[in-house]
Amino acid sequence: MSLKIIAAVAAGGALGTLLRYVINLAVLPSDYPYGTIIENTGGSFILGAVTAWFLTKKAPEWVKVGIGTGFCGGLTTMSTLASDTVMLAAQDAQAPVIYLGESIFGGLAAALIGFYSVSFLFKGKGGTSL
Repeated sequence: MSLKIIAAVAAGGALGTLLRYVINLAVLPSDYPYGTIIENTGGSFILGAVTAWFLTKKAPEWVKVGIGTGFCGGLTTMSTLASDTVMLAAQDAQAPVIYLGESIFGGLAAALIGFYSVSFLFKGKGGTSL
């Protein structure tokens, strides 16, 4: 593994984690984990979009892993999803089911929307059809 790839993942992770922190500060007063939903669905959208982008455009490996593994990995958070689910379960039996549904299906939908939005933008513009 090259130093350039390690640096790209570290820099992307730092930026993604910083954005996650800012989002959490913005929605902190809420009793519901909106911040985690925003972070995970937003990160899923970005990852879907850049996946489509990288299928149509050549990019160095360090750029791909810096954005995908680094930034999106730093922005999204499985551990907070799990912690939020346990916290909600302690308050209400129905809330964690709704939260997990929003998180899982929202994340999948966001990734698909990101992927197909970018695919649509590049279809017929010199990019390959996805």
